[in-house]
Amino acid sequence: MSQDVSDPAPDPALARLSAALGDLPKRGPPPVERWNPEHCGTIDIRIAADGTWFHNGAPIRRPKLVKLFASILRREPDGSTVLVTPVEKVRIAVEDAHFTAVEMAVEGEGEARRIALRTNVDDLVSVDAEHPLRFEDGADGLKPYIRVRGGLQALVSRALTYDLVELAEERSIDGQAWLGLWAGGAFHRIAPAGEAA
Repeated sequence: MSQDVSDPAPDPALARLSAALGDLPKRGPPPVERWNPEHCGTIDIRIAADGTWFHNGAPIRRPKLVKLFASILRREPDGSTVLVTPVEKVRIAVEDAHFTAVEMAVEGEGEARRIALRTNVDDLVSVDAEHPLRFEDGADGLKPYIRVRGGLQALVSRALTYDLVELAEERSIDGQAWLGLWAGGAFHRIAPAGEAA
């Protein structure tokens, strides 16, 4: 029987991470890129493809705890994902993306268009050259991702994917017709125009 993670978990690694986070100053996002503690192994935390966080097989039902852990996520040079504090880091499993983009705001049109996305952990990201959209073909169709921070990605929800595709236009790049969309002063390619039909 799996445990409900809405109560404090008895997992010692989880308790140590929570305690270390409680000692951090509360200004801005934690500077995870500057922390280089010892690797302390793997913890049974998994981010499912739909963005749900699990611990020991049970969903973590406390949104504040999920947001806290999301704030200390870091992608390592080898592609793995860790939760990191000043004193330790532990590896976790990620099925697809680290976050899910669940809300979108659009302002303007064409080259002047601005798009902002909100993730399931309340990160706000402007679509631009530093935070580009990347589109992949998945088993269930088109899957757009956006770079959030430090190599961490958000999968754009299916509903927002349809909204993004509605904004698409054709543009010639290096003599090839591409379907894509403008946002943040950059053209974000979806697919070659012939393949998008």
